[in-house]
Amino acid sequence: MVFAAAAVERAMKVQEVIMRALSGALSWLQAADILGIDPRSLRRWRARYEAHGVLGLYDGRRGQPSRRKAPVGEVQRLLRLYQDGYRGWNVRHFYRFARREHGVTLSYSFVRLALQEAGLVRKGHARGRHRRRREPRPCFGELLHLDGSTHAWLRRCPEQKQTLIAVGDDATKRLFYAELWPRETTQAVMSALRQVFAAHGLPIALYTDRAGWAFHTPKAGGRVDRTHLTQVGRALAHLGIEHIASYSPQGRGRSERLNRTLQGRLINELDRAGITTVAAANAYLTERFIPAYNDEFARPPADPASAFVPLHDVDLDSVLCQEEERTVGQDNVVALEQIPLQLAKQPGRRSCAGLRVIVRRHLSGQHSVWHGTRCLGHYDGQGRPLPTSAPAVPSMSLRPPRPQNARAHLPQDPRSAARQGSGIPLARPRTKQRSAPRLPVGPRE
Repeated sequence: MVFAAAAVERAMKVQEVIMRALSGALSWLQAADILGIDPRSLRRWRARYEAHGVLGLYDGRRGQPSRRKAPVGEVQRLLRLYQDGYRGWNVRHFYRFARREHGVTLSYSFVRLALQEAGLVRKGHARGRHRRRREPRPCFGELLHLDGSTHAWLRRCPEQKQTLIAVGDDATKRLFYAELWPRETTQAVMSALRQVFAAHGLPIALYTDRAGWAFHTPKAGGRVDRTHLTQVGRALAHLGIEHIASYSPQGRGRSERLNRTLQGRLINELDRAGITTVAAANAYLTERFIPAYNDEFARPPADPASAFVPLHDVDLDSVLCQEEERTVGQDNVVALEQIPLQLAKQPGRRSCAGLRVIVRRHLSGQHSVWHGTRCLGHYDGQGRPLPTSAPAVPSMSLRPPRPQNARAHLPQDPRSAARQGSGIPLARPRTKQRSAPRLPVGPRE
């Protein structure tokens, strides 16, 4: 058997120390200190030397394959699998797919080291300065994160860029919503919030950055203006949801890490599925990606109680919309972004000219005009009137007719019961006048 040079040198050193200890030049404790082993181990080395000579001082495991060594064919298949179908994927994402779809049984640490040694994956870089992570909120629904990430999400269409709107939970890391939009607009954000609120209820707080749709910031990089609300801020205030602004990327670290995870996984999965359209990508997100993401990353909250508030009778369509105050013109027309809305004649009112009204553009693209709780009209996206149902608050013309006897609900005099419903007004009862006592009158003189 051929041994390595280091093994031969080690065996010769052990032999020399044992021979000096046997001759009495060294004590056995001194010999153990020189070799850096325990005296008990040195006694075993001495027994092996006396039994087998110099060959007994060699490590018998050298030259034999390790029992933990992975088969060469399995390692080659793993590397070929990554090169052919998963190049560019991060190791943890690739490892999940390799175990689920290709039956890989190797450990994650071995797969990571193998890919790094083969030069297919870069080694992780050193972290920055130490930061203390904020503890997540204890209750499910106590704090939601919303953020948009603009990226070329469709690898097969690299010239196009879309914005992924994602909503996640702080306590459980659960992903509620993820959808591709052309831009990060007020309509996109309100659509995301409406879907989350309709499915789970109203959260306690929402954490976002200081984008234009979220806050008005008078000075760049300064504090947000809490008195001048945006459309999203107005809707959240109406629903009683606290809107928290982030002033640094480190402050919204959970949102940033979520975007980094989505960019590292979603792009590769959409490319592997051959998706080239936004509609197909959104369908893939809803049907496959979000459930798989929650299965892998979601965790139970510290407090099992849910902080979501049920909607009950809250009308989200009338809250999550664009809302502007307008004055009706002399021609009974109001306009919202150059779309004229002609008001019909309202019952009980000769004209609506000069009336202060609320004009709403809903997420469906339709418009509505309101005066208090009364709807003055519904319109499509081009301003054409739509048929409306009966208003919730009855108008003057829809009041029930006044009963002939307005006091019919009060107890009636039995003497007038026979005359009820005759239409003849009841005569006012005559009060009996009290007469003075009659005095005796004598004959006149």
